[in-house]
Amino acid sequence: MIRFGLRLALAGGREAATRFVVIAAAVALGVGLLVTTLAGINAVHAQNARYAWLNSGATATADPSTPDPLWWLLRADYLHGRTIGRVDVAGTGPSSPVPPGIPRLPGPGEYYASPALAELLATTPANQLGDRFPGEQVGLVGSAALPAPNSLVVVVGHATEELSRQAGAVRVGSILTTPPDKCGGNCFIGIPSAGMDLILAVVAGALLFPVLMFIGTATRLSAARREQRYAAMRLVGATPRQVTVIAAVEATVSAIVGTAAGFALFAAFRGPVAGIPFTGAPFFPADLSLRPVDVLLVAIGVPVAAALAARLALRRVHISPLGLSRRVTPRPPRAYRLIPLIAGIAELAWFVGRRPDTSTGQIQAFLSGFLVIMVGLVLAGPWLTMMGARLMARRTGRPATLIAARRLADNPQAGFRAVSGLVLALFVTSVAVGVIGTIVPNRTAPADGTAASRLLLLFRPEPLRTSGPPPAELATIPGVEGVAVAYAPPDSLAPPPGEGLGPRPFALASCAELARTPSFGTCVPGAEVGWVYPDLAEYADLAGPATPEPDRPVWPAAPVTADRLDELPRLSVVVATDGSSAAIERARTVLETEYPVVFLPYTDAEWNADFARVLNGWKQLATVVVLASLAIAGFSLTVSVVGGLTDRKRPFSTLRLTGVPLAVLRRVVALESATPLLAAAVVATGTGFLAAHLFLTAQMQYSVRPPGFAYYLIVLAGLVVAFGTIASTLPLLRRITGPETARSE
Repeated sequence: MIRFGLRLALAGGREAATRFVVIAAAVALGVGLLVTTLAGINAVHAQNARYAWLNSGATATADPSTPDPLWWLLRADYLHGRTIGRVDVAGTGPSSPVPPGIPRLPGPGEYYASPALAELLATTPANQLGDRFPGEQVGLVGSAALPAPNSLVVVVGHATEELSRQAGAVRVGSILTTPPDKCGGNCFIGIPSAGMDLILAVVAGALLFPVLMFIGTATRLSAARREQRYAAMRLVGATPRQVTVIAAVEATVSAIVGTAAGFALFAAFRGPVAGIPFTGAPFFPADLSLRPVDVLLVAIGVPVAAALAARLALRRVHISPLGLSRRVTPRPPRAYRLIPLIAGIAELAWFVGRRPDTSTGQIQAFLSGFLVIMVGLVLAGPWLTMMGARLMARRTGRPATLIAARRLADNPQAGFRAVSGLVLALFVTSVAVGVIGTIVPNRTAPADGTAASRLLLLFRPEPLRTSGPPPAELATIPGVEGVAVAYAPPDSLAPPPGEGLGPRPFALASCAELARTPSFGTCVPGAEVGWVYPDLAEYADLAGPATPEPDRPVWPAAPVTADRLDELPRLSVVVATDGSSAAIERARTVLETEYPVVFLPYTDAEWNADFARVLNGWKQLATVVVLASLAIAGFSLTVSVVGGLTDRKRPFSTLRLTGVPLAVLRRVVALESATPLLAAAVVATGTGFLAAHLFLTAQMQYSVRPPGFAYYLIVLAGLVVAFGTIASTLPLLRRITGPETARSE
């Protein structure tokens, strides 16, 4: 029977060869997406593990008995809006730990730079970047210490006596190797546990489920034609076991070839996929790898699943071969199929006001609700298709519409199966757009306004400097419009009320110094010293974008004379610029060289860069999920429509023999695909936004925002591609519905 099954699959004529190629190609696409998803999960873990060493100073200082501890200071620097991870180190002996990626500790006046930073050092003027790092570059930081190929990292060497006096420096006994998601919340560099769980949950729920459905759809290609053949075998004496073996061999051999091709597709496109920064940074291609268990799971699981699908498809053959040959009409779906869909929505609604306290509990609660809804959409789809077909039959008298409605009402499961992938894609798209489109406006700080072009240098918690004005070199830099210092008030001086300016200001500044720079605002008339914010920014700039000609703040007077300011500790130095990159970077270099503090100078936009990077990662993740879901849906729809035409070529040929025009048959095919698509798409889209609203309300107390134009464009493009796919198959009708096809086997 195995040899006979192989002969049917590989040497059964043109139809068998076409079916074999189409099934293998469809399985290859599904397997390629599946292994890419699994490799992406592994890449997230690998990337996160390389963040571990940067948290070495965040866990604890070295034990006094540790031989030759390492002095360590981690700071965040910036260049053109990009974050530079700067690690200042000083060894205390030959056994001091060495960070990964470098052969030895840099000595005083030496530093190692990552390849991306080394390229910037070579192309950026020294007064904008290179002068921040004392000495010379002695090598490159290897990939073992870099989370991403474009990471900007520098390891700067110092003398022990120098770095040990630096505020914020700690002693490290060993380099941390525990990934950030497993170090108990003490690590602040990398993807924390909650973020890791979120990424893996979204990928698993939004991609794996549709991919597995797509593979199942592919293995059922031409199922009806094969069922008829197997029924004929039963009629001539074949046993159920023999038919099962033949069906399993036919399905498995195509799945094996498709699985191998899927791994080849993954290897071919691994490089471009690695460049997608859906965690906020791209991956090294080597990180996008598969574990042996992943390879075995896919290589064995997909063919086995194909064999099981073939076995399940024969249940009617085993019961009644005559019944199958005469095409017994399946039982119509019942309304109880809506129960899982309603249950999933009810689960999300129940957690409004009852959000679990732990991140693990939140992931389990919300992910299970979304998965139940996705399963509910698949189960409810045939019932919605049947109701749409009945409504269509009542409202028309045209032959094509009546034929399509009758066929859909007879077997709505098959009609919905063709568009199930696209329905899930629309649900995933609606949820992703609803959630991300609501979080971003609520959590993203404005990127414009006067604060966006100011450099702010904070002196806390370092020892507060009390002498000397800011470097005179700052005022000579082209593009620098002004420099001002904010001072800490004495404890005996109570800050004024915060009326009109939001939170009350708690720093002091010279009114004469403020007056020289219009963007810093002015004091009330007659005041020598004003109450200000440490960043000298108007509260309105922080609350929303500035107007083209914004009103500058008028700072209230403080009961302090200007000559007393030099006796007070400094809180900040603020540099106003014209917003040009050259001016910001040159001023930053001067400030860093003059004031080696923990919190290096930054602009308001750069301070929010880390959270913006997380949001951008979520956007990238949502984009990947949406595009991948639509791609899966498109492939699934193509396979389903082609398979449906192949299965129905005999009844369509019979209709043509009875005089039905080819144009009517084409309208029948279009209506059979469009009716379940539109009926379920409306429900899927509405359910997606409802689920997004319930999640946002429960998790963040936000109400979902209406989607923007891009969402409607994506949905419209998806529907246009879907209808285009359906239309592209219509020319096949002429070729497969000739008189010779109506023969009986």
